[in-house]
This record gives sequence, structure tokens and C-alpha cells, in this order.
Amino acid sequence: MESITLNDGTTIPQLGFGVFKVDPAHTERIVSEALEVGYRHIDTAAIYGNEEGVGRAIAASGIPRDELYITTKLWNDRQGDAPAALRESLDKLGLDRVDLYLIHWPAPANDRYVAAWRSLVELQAAGHTTSIGVANFLVPHLERLLGESDVVPAVDQIELHPAHQQPATVAFAREHGIHIESWGPLGQAKYPLLENPVISAAAEAHGKSPAQVVIRWHLQSGFIVFPKTNRRERMVENFDVFDFALTDAEQAAITALEAEGGGRVGSHPDTVN
Repeated sequence: MESITLNDGTTIPQLGFGVFKVDPAHTERIVSEALEVGYRHIDTAAIYGNEEGVGRAIAASGIPRDELYITTKLWNDRQGDAPAALRESLDKLGLDRVDLYLIHWPAPANDRYVAAWRSLVELQAAGHTTSIGVANFLVPHLERLLGESDVVPAVDQIELHPAHQQPATVAFAREHGIHIESWGPLGQAKYPLLENPVISAAAEAHGKSPAQVVIRWHLQSGFIVFPKTNRRERMVENFDVFDFALTDAEQAAITALEAEGGGRVGSHPDTVN
């Protein structure tokens, strides 16, 4: 497993397991299987409704806490109440701290994300979360945050896949030492990414699946990535990406796939409140 050092000096496993849209009734089993496969980085959120299942899987795993990396997120309607919201998440997870706590969306129409960020800074200082960051923040949101706080987010978790690479946000983040996390890294099956001939050719050349090639592209691009699946065989496949490397030409060809005008498959951050 490869790790990345964040701007606060802590490290994060570069490949994780996401539980977005994982049925709460099945979360404990699915996360337990992911931990058995070898994942140690789990990404959840209050709004997913499955923090309890993640917590049960952690408790049942017997894996030492310091070997796990757990992320959860502050939902939009709790931006004015972050301490209580994090306490509720910690209770559901059965933990006394998370490794990373994120503002889930800027929700700019509510105009609370700067105040929420100040609360996260206090929660970090109190030891309730090791690192803090944001999700779905675009350049204007990051510019405002950095203009009103001396604490720079450790990460910005954004929709990122070959058809929608958000180069402006990625460039701004890198300029300011913010690491990018990719959500929807395989495009959420909303377009035929894995059938693209560029990706198929790379998969054939390396004896890997198209999904493995795309995950490898994320890793070699320096992104933190956590594909989601309910199937154990896919968990194994998605984890088996450290024994090959894309060539510079293959990496560049995949980067060149970004759709003109953007290929967003999720919500635009300015419209989520």
C-alpha cells in the first residue's frame, strides 16, 4: 500500500474503500470483507446513513486502531453545529476520533462553510479528528476559505475521473499544498469509461482489467482514491493495482480523455445546499 504525506505531516493510505450508497443493512458485512481483503482506509459520511455499520465492522475486525484510517463528513445542514455533528458520527462509529473530517459540500447559498471550517479547526485542536479538509470545493470556495483562515485543508475530495478531471481545482489545490481525493473514480458507470479503447489497450498490455488501469491512473496522478463496490471479487481486483505501472504514454492518453466542456456525472457544488 502506498501512502501520501498531507500538509499537516500525517500520512494517508492512497487507496481506500468508499461506502457511498452502500446499504446500511449490508455495510458491516461489506466493510468487513474490505478489511479482510486488505483495505485500511475507509471513507464514509454522516449523510450515507451507514456509519454504524462501518463502526461494527471496525470493532469486529480486531485490527489495531492505529492501522486504520477513517474518514467521515459534516453534512450541509449541520455546518452551524459541527461539534455535535462530529460527536454523533463518533458515537455511531464507536471511535474517540476520526483520522479525517471533511466539510461535505460548500453549500454556498447557505454561506456557512467558513464558520464550519473554523469549527473543524477547533475540533482538530481538541483531538477529535487528526486531519481536516473539505469536499466538493471549487477554486472560488477554496480562495475564500484560504482568505479567511490560516489553516489550509489537508485534502479536497472532488468528483474526478477521466471524463471530468477538474484541472483548475487540481492545479489550485496543488499550488496550496492541498491533496486531491477522487470520488466517483470510475465514473459511477454513468458513461462507458471501461470500454474506451485507450483504457482497453492499456489493460491488455498489462494483463489487467480496465478498472484496474483507471485506478492506477489515479494513483500515478497523485490522487487519493477509494472505489466503491459491494462485491468481494471487485474489492480484490481494485486492490490489486500495485504490481504494475502505466507508461508515460498510457498515462497521458488517459489524461487526454477529458470530455470537452466537462463530463460531470454528479451534482455541481454550487447547486447543492
